[in-house]
Amino acid sequence: MAAEREPEVEEMQVQEELEVHSEPKQDACDELESVLQSEEETVKRGAFPRQSRLLSTGHLQGRTESRPELGVFTRSSIGTFFQDRPLLKNPFLEDALLQKYLSRNLPPQILGTIRADLAQFGKRIVTELDVLGQQCEDSPPRLQHYDAWGCRIDRILTCPAWARMKEISAQEGLVAAGYERTYGEWSRVFQMSKIYLYSPSAGLYTCPLAMTDGAAKVIESLGMTWPLEKAFQRLTCRDPQRFWTSGQWMTERKGGSDVANGTETVALPQADGTYKLYGFKWFTSATDADMTLTLGRELDEEGFPKQGSKGLSLFYAEVRDEQGNLNGIEVQRLKDKLGTRQVPTAELLLDGLPAHRISSEGRGVASISSMLTITRIHNTVSAVAAMRRIIQLGREYAAKRFVFGKFLRDHALHVQTMARMEVETRGAFLLLMEVCQLLGREECGLTSELDCHLLRLLTPVAKLYTGKQAVAVVSEGLECFGGQGYMEDTGLPRMLRDAQVLSIWEGTTNVLSLDVLRCLAKSNGQVLEAFYSQVKIKLEAASGNQALASPVMAVDCALSKLGQFVQVAARGATSYLELAARDLSCSLARIYMGALLIENATWEGASDSDIYAATRWCEQDLCPVVNNKDHGWYNPETPDKDAMLVYEVSPHHGQSMAGE
Repeated sequence: MAAEREPEVEEMQVQEELEVHSEPKQDACDELESVLQSEEETVKRGAFPRQSRLLSTGHLQGRTESRPELGVFTRSSIGTFFQDRPLLKNPFLEDALLQKYLSRNLPPQILGTIRADLAQFGKRIVTELDVLGQQCEDSPPRLQHYDAWGCRIDRILTCPAWARMKEISAQEGLVAAGYERTYGEWSRVFQMSKIYLYSPSAGLYTCPLAMTDGAAKVIESLGMTWPLEKAFQRLTCRDPQRFWTSGQWMTERKGGSDVANGTETVALPQADGTYKLYGFKWFTSATDADMTLTLGRELDEEGFPKQGSKGLSLFYAEVRDEQGNLNGIEVQRLKDKLGTRQVPTAELLLDGLPAHRISSEGRGVASISSMLTITRIHNTVSAVAAMRRIIQLGREYAAKRFVFGKFLRDHALHVQTMARMEVETRGAFLLLMEVCQLLGREECGLTSELDCHLLRLLTPVAKLYTGKQAVAVVSEGLECFGGQGYMEDTGLPRMLRDAQVLSIWEGTTNVLSLDVLRCLAKSNGQVLEAFYSQVKIKLEAASGNQALASPVMAVDCALSKLGQFVQVAARGATSYLELAARDLSCSLARIYMGALLIENATWEGASDSDIYAATRWCEQDLCPVVNNKDHGWYNPETPDKDAMLVYEVSPHHGQSMAGE
């Protein structure tokens, strides 16, 4: 242990410093500038001075005193080093994968226009939108039940930044672009690319946009009859004064995802052909919407609500009347959530909400299928966007953070960690774009029957897999910032809280895994045929490319194993496949992502990093459902063993209960 300095020696050194500072060698301002530049250069080299020359006797003794000869106040005794924060740069210009995807796929006649739009929007995100998004986080919505005179008003108060987000969303065509179809089959790719850039800075305004897009899709699919034509025009316009957002009020206290059996809302027919809705909506996001689509039960001949999914119809309602008052709605309370606090989410009592039935009687659940497709794609966009943003910030921080003698970017283990995050993000991004491309082709009437089956399969697969990826990647990303990743005022923890909802909204992982099973079962093998066909096509494009031989072999082998598993499992009990549903869905995601990464690496403009990303992705277990099957995870006795494991109680539990 080093010996402490003698007090006399320390006092002599202090006195020497004072004598040096007291000599008027140069103008005070010049000296200050010289010292600051010198220390800045020292910090850049990674060597920190034992004691700043700016520290006065007061600093050394724990006091803060001014330096009259400098004409300014010196720094306090907290020191001179402050870590530079990571700066948000134009997210489009920083995203090499997005730019390469557009260059590889878009026709030349529209590529330049789309690139220019995205680059300009990326600039607007940095200069305007990111600040607004933080303001939405800092000023969450509030609920005012009564006015000063005791009248029930149920006013949801949001900050000015939230209102500004609505205006900008209209101006930028974040919903309209998907329906104007200016770029034909690539319109959805353009729209979702824009929302992908916007999402991490949106202050969660992407939530009402997702439901607005979903509502527009439902209305378009059902036909433009009154009053839907007016609603569609407002949902898809670029005029901020006319633009509407829509709610999606499906969740009730009994239901959750089980809308068929959990919906209790009753629709009472009126003499004019409209309905009034009575019920309780348990979870309504973006409750400040202008209109909503919701499910309700019609009555049978005896006046009782019809049960099951066949009793549900879809209804359109405007939230406020012509005077701006709530239309037969009481806002019970705002939800207190882990994340997404920027979005007003409420419990609503429907007490005679005027509504129009827009589906055929009893076809409500079937009518919202197109809405679920859109909102699940939006969920995937938000998941991939969160991953990309945390990597962009982490990359920027690693270039500024100097620790253990070098910058973080020069620490191989740190870069390895970020490389793993990058591989996950690349696979997720390419899967997202594949789904968007299929949707755009379908809406323009350019898809084959197999393409439609593929869109039906990949939509839930992409949503469930990227939702889990986002939580893992963003969590790892926070760790890349050390302790600062845990500090609220950096804005980083919010990213993790908001990412957590992405595996829950629009169907949890298990719910969507069972949806994947239904998709496979109902198509009589056509969905899997489409899946196999597309994977094979993508692998064939890489034939002869020696650099990709290993990942091609890995995907091909996994595809073969998956096919064998499905053939055997399909002949077994339904419970067997249900137990395997989650692992089966993950296997579908990993195999298809591997094929997409290989396809991306075969492009003539591909870089070495594209080949490396494909290789790294395909080195993991691409077909976990087969390996877990070999371990007996889906055997008939497994559910009982799982229950025993989960619900095991203390051996003394029964005794203590008996003694009470």
